[in-house]
Order: sequence, then C-alpha cells, then structure tokens
Amino acid sequence: MTTTARFPTRLSAEVLGRAQSRLRGSVAAAGLDGLVTDDPEDVAYLTGFFHHPGERPVAVWIGADGGSALLTPELERENAERQHALAHAHVSYAEFPGVESPWAPLARAVGAGRARIGVTQRMTQERFAGLAAQLPRAELVVTDLVTRTRYVKAPEEIALHREAARITDLMLEAGVRLVRDAIAAGGELPSESELAAHVGAVGVRTMYAEHDDVVVVSPLAGGLVYSGANSAYPHGLPSGTRLGPGDAFMLSLGCAVGGRFVEGERTFVLGEPSAEQRRYHDVVRAAQATGSATIAPGVECRAANAACLQVIRDAGLGQYLRHREGHGIGLGMHEPPYLEDGDAAVLETGMVVSNEPGIYIRGHAGYRISDSMLVTEHGAEPLTAFPRGLDDCTIPL
Repeated sequence: MTTTARFPTRLSAEVLGRAQSRLRGSVAAAGLDGLVTDDPEDVAYLTGFFHHPGERPVAVWIGADGGSALLTPELERENAERQHALAHAHVSYAEFPGVESPWAPLARAVGAGRARIGVTQRMTQERFAGLAAQLPRAELVVTDLVTRTRYVKAPEEIALHREAARITDLMLEAGVRLVRDAIAAGGELPSESELAAHVGAVGVRTMYAEHDDVVVVSPLAGGLVYSGANSAYPHGLPSGTRLGPGDAFMLSLGCAVGGRFVEGERTFVLGEPSAEQRRYHDVVRAAQATGSATIAPGVECRAANAACLQVIRDAGLGQYLRHREGHGIGLGMHEPPYLEDGDAAVLETGMVVSNEPGIYIRGHAGYRISDSMLVTEHGAEPLTAFPRGLDDCTIPL
C-alpha cells in the first residue's frame, strides 16, 4: 500500500532558530538588552506558535545574550507545547486579569536588571504599562526591529507562499467554474456571497486533503467577491446580489499556508465586453504589467508605486484611483513595506509584495488585477498564475 506524501506546513526548529538569531543580531546592534513582542504574527514568526489572540497576553522575549522565553496563559501552555513552540523557557500565568500581573512570570524570566528593552509598535498602552510596572528599572524602547526582520522571507517560507499561490489559483478556477456551470445549466447565476463561500470552501478542503498539520489562521482561505456597481467599492463585502449578464465582477481571493499568505485577484466580464469595459480592463492590465516589471531589488517602494499608477494617470483615468499599488505579504495579508508614495523602503530579494493597481467607477464597476510577487535577484516573479488579460477573463453567455 502506498501513501501520498502530504505537504508539510510547519517550519522546523532550525528555521525558527535562524529567525531568532537574525532578530537577536539586530537587537544587540541597536544597543538593547532584549525585545518583547505580543503581536500574534511576531510570536508565530519567532516561535512557531499560532494562537487565537484575545485579552490574555501571549508574548515572546528575545534576549541579546541568546536567551528566549514564551509567555502564555495557562490555558494556552499545552497548545504551545503541542506546536513545539521554540523558546528556551516557557512561562505561564494563571488567568487574566489575574491576582498577579500576567507580565510577572515573564519579568522573572527576563531578570530585573535589564536596562533597555525593545517593545513592538503594536503593543497597546495597557500592555505596555503592565510590562513596565513589572520591569521598573528598565527603559522600554518602541522599535520596528521585528517587522523589518520579517521583510525578507527564508527559503522555507517562500515554499509556503508558493503553495498558497497554487491554492489561490485553484480557488480562482473554482469560482469561474461555478459561474460557467450555472450558465450551462440555464439556472440563476450565483450571488456574491454564494460565490465567496464556494471558493473559500475549495481552498480549505484542498488544504485539509493535501497538507500535513494545517496551520489555522484567520482567514484560512476566502476573499471578497463583488459584481457590477458593488465592485466600485475596493473593500466592499460580498452581498446577496446575484451576478447578471454584462456585469464586470471581481474575485479578490487568497489563502494562508503555514500562516503565510498570498492573494490573487482578477476582474471578469459576463458576456461580450463593451468598449468601455475593455478600455478600463486593458488600462489596469497595462498598469499591472508595468508594476511587475518595476518591482526589483534596489527599487524604492514609492518609485515602484509611482511607475505603476502613472500608467493609469497617463490613460486619463487617474480620477478613478483609490489606493496604492500594493503592500508586503507574509504572516499578515497586509504588512510592511508598502508600495505607496510615502514609503521609501528599498525592495530586497526575498520580499513578497502585492501588485494590485485598480480603478473604481462609481455606479459602474471596479477593475483590479493582483498578483503576489516574489522579489528575485534580477526582478520579480508572480507567484499566482491565473490568466490576467480580458480575453481570458471573459465568460461567454
């Protein structure tokens, strides 16, 4: 009897250890004794522990001297152990808000003599004050060191992104197939919400059928589906509106494998496109192609954004722009750096960013095409591969 190999989704202790080492070097270079982060994505990045965030703090300490500690509530301790969370010390507290501060066990593990401790930018004021109260002799310094460490993906992370891209393409194909089958059957077309539920289910089913130890994050698979005038609102939520003949509709989909996200978005037309629809779609496609050609190591994010969106402005459609070219992707669907006029970050080999120009014409429709791009040594590679041109994105009636 043969068994089919299943795709591994959890990173090894060796990979996690490399991430901790990279951060530790930056912590020491910044003159810090260590760093504490309670961001769920940071915790997963550094220890491999994925959890449902809530009011109970979960945090990780990375010491410049080589130590590390994971803080969890007692009810999460066994979950961290089951996921083989990487830390030299696992410390826990009984409950929240607790008779004793949840931060007290971490402070004891860190040591009271620390002088300068970094904390991440997303820590709430409440948690910052709670941590400071337990480390009265320390100076807490807000820093983006973890965020910057996460910019460049390890090869093992890139493998997870590639698998997420494969599944995202399957979801796009499944969405088109559902519409085509409805047309062939002569029945009513699916609604936005029905289409969204269908493609999300395809993504989730594929993971559980083919992956080993699925890492559950939110959202695991799914996205935004909107048609006609509804698609003119960039982050509108799927409604009960049914697709109709002549509609432009958007499948804005994505998923996470091993906690690493990918997005892929295409705009389709039901029936023969009008001259207006073809113009809008072709301009966005040209802008997206320019974006793909511009993303490369050494290029500033703001320069890539400017080149991409200038195509739309030069076509006389600048009044329909509503957002930047793209953003970083990793353990967050949206994360730094941002391909936007205000971000001077320089792209580096191993980054993953979205390339998703769009235009939005109120009362008519929105048009957006997106690929998740891996920055390579000589340029960029689209991880998602579903066809982008209007001829391939037209569904005959």
